[in-house]
Amino acid sequence: MKKWKVGIVGLSRGKGFAQVFSGHERIEVAALCDINPQTLADVGKVFKLADRQLFTDFDAFLGAGIDIVMVATPIREHAAQTIKSLEAGKHVLCEQTAAYTLKDCQTIVNAVKKSGKTYMMAENYSYFYYAQEWKKRVQAGEIGDVYYAEGEYLHGIQELLRNEKTGEYYWRHDRPAIWYCAHTLGPILTILGDDRIVKACGSATGFRTRPDQKDHIGFLDMEIGLFRTEKNRLIKILRSQVVQRTMVWYSLYGTKGYIENGRLDGGQTLLHMAGNTHDDSRDEVLPLPLSDPNAPKGADAGGHGTCEYYMIRDFLDAIEQGRRPPIDVMRSMDMTVPGLIAHESAMSDGNWRDVPLFNW
Repeated sequence: MKKWKVGIVGLSRGKGFAQVFSGHERIEVAALCDINPQTLADVGKVFKLADRQLFTDFDAFLGAGIDIVMVATPIREHAAQTIKSLEAGKHVLCEQTAAYTLKDCQTIVNAVKKSGKTYMMAENYSYFYYAQEWKKRVQAGEIGDVYYAEGEYLHGIQELLRNEKTGEYYWRHDRPAIWYCAHTLGPILTILGDDRIVKACGSATGFRTRPDQKDHIGFLDMEIGLFRTEKNRLIKILRSQVVQRTMVWYSLYGTKGYIENGRLDGGQTLLHMAGNTHDDSRDEVLPLPLSDPNAPKGADAGGHGTCEYYMIRDFLDAIEQGRRPPIDVMRSMDMTVPGLIAHESAMSDGNWRDVPLFNW
């Protein structure tokens, strides 16, 4: 059995991925890259890598004899590092979001086509155990034809936007909340199957939480994206990076019922089968947690339950079988571009805009 040699760039986030990669017998973590020498040395020691396998220079890292590049750097670096990796003949697994601009998104698509290599965006929330189980039920028609869905990802990370003691701004300070929409939009599109977003609009509440940070878009209180799909479904996404709450929540409404997870614990699914009138006795609470209870030992090593283990498995299968992975470059753009368009709308007139579709 071939062992794929993976190199990871960006070790603040990438350390968790290195732990997950190490749990796959088909993978060897063969090189690490980070601009911080101390972080690089510390993580290299954990994974017992020699100095010759540790790099602060990305171009030198690409020459380390690796097959796969895991891009886990700040999002502003994703496009350039993805393209360089593909041009160097590497398969790429890239953290979400794929890119910050439509131009960069198009360039990534072109680079994947030209290279013939496998690209997958690491949208791990789409691999939550309950999301995958919902996908089976929804696509089997249990709640009928889905016509509306919502997703909320509230994650108070002000400490990752600015160091309040020193005044230093970190890279997320200029990332609009709705740009980082794949953790909400990704699972919903995964559950729905082959539907795509064709129109988007957005709105935002302003800077009431941090009026002193109004020149830094990442501090927006709340940002909403509304999305219309090819199959005429409506999706609403709510995002915040400053609200004092952490929550991931999804809800889908169909012609036969609805399905949603708990707002507080996220570990239960409420499945309601509709009748002619509302009847609570038709509600079924399903014990569908974030992590797969039947996953192999150690599959939860990355810190996000078992989702990353299965995501990496699908990525490796796609490489070995010569097929496109579930979140290939086109699907990655389906989960990335709508957020860019929604923010453009939110900062302008709030009107609906067309969402460019990328096709193979």
